[in-house]
Amino acid sequence: MIIAVLGAYGDVGRQATRQLLGLGRGALRLGGRDVAAARDFAAQLPAADLACCAVDYRDRASLRAFVDGARIVVNCAGPSHAIGDAVALEALRTGADYIDVAGDDALHRTLDAEAFARAGRTVVLSCGLQPGLTGLLPRWQAQHAFDEVHRLVSYFAVLDQFTAVAADDYLQGAEEGVSEPLAAWRNGHRRSRASTRVQGVRVPFFPGAATLLPFLDAEGERLARALRLERGDWHTVLVGEQIRRAFDRARTLGRAEAIAALRRASLLDLAGREPYVVLLVQLEGRRGGAPATRTLMVRGHGNAVLTGTMAALGVRAVDEGTVPPGCHFAADVLPPATTVARLRGSGALGAFELFDGALDARTEHEEGSL
Repeated sequence: MIIAVLGAYGDVGRQATRQLLGLGRGALRLGGRDVAAARDFAAQLPAADLACCAVDYRDRASLRAFVDGARIVVNCAGPSHAIGDAVALEALRTGADYIDVAGDDALHRTLDAEAFARAGRTVVLSCGLQPGLTGLLPRWQAQHAFDEVHRLVSYFAVLDQFTAVAADDYLQGAEEGVSEPLAAWRNGHRRSRASTRVQGVRVPFFPGAATLLPFLDAEGERLARALRLERGDWHTVLVGEQIRRAFDRARTLGRAEAIAALRRASLLDLAGREPYVVLLVQLEGRRGGAPATRTLMVRGHGNAVLTGTMAALGVRAVDEGTVPPGCHFAADVLPPATTVARLRGSGALGAFELFDGALDARTEHEEGSL
């Protein structure tokens, strides 16, 4: 089996490639516009069945040559909104399954799910950190610790560099309204302006004061419906002063200027610190006929590490036949128990804890434990 990884020498692609090598799922074809960069990266890897290929998603001939003969195509390149459906459709033409670390609702609407299902081919979109893992972990938590869930409160933070590709996709998503600021889930429905931004608040497991930005995105809404939530609140936690200011200014700048500002701010906040990702999810519901509250704390080693690992886990699930043909979002279709168990064994996490009680019950000394 050949697995073709587009954008293999980028931050995310490198992590996905290393994880795939560890899984030993088959030969790897590493692709990108700069074939010399792909070869330099391949030279750093353990001896394996590797091939490097120059490919540009805008050039159909090179894309066709890259995809031909592959069993699974993994897209780690971007910006996602610029690539659109080009790689997925080429995978369908050649009879390959398709994994995309990005690929939001706009791409899902564009793709003909029935065409992929008729061909017996599988598409897994949003197979990365957010969206992706941020939707999968609460599903695992609900399945593992509850009979029914009524309320969710989530806090998510990333201290890492904002690459140009990631910044471009973030800004595009903001323009398209993929995530609605200040919205929340109330009584089984999305409610606009249900929450407010808060500054200077302390959250357990985060150092110092933080800014909370409430939001509700499409992944959160799908999760709320799947869990039949009565109430759901999602927050981005900004722990860096520079990135907070850059977020505030981004929508007033041109695209190129905003991308540069986000990249610069993220590097300033990261200076002298190790990258990390933290997700806190508090669920309230019932277990064994009694009220229950349990909180999940997950810490990872950075955006690229977790995104690349999720891509590799998606490949493994598709190769094993646990994902049916058609077009799916990773959080909705990857088996939670199996995927979380494999994630915990991947080396991508620094901490994983599920504890009884609410988040605010954690003691003072746990604040700032990063």
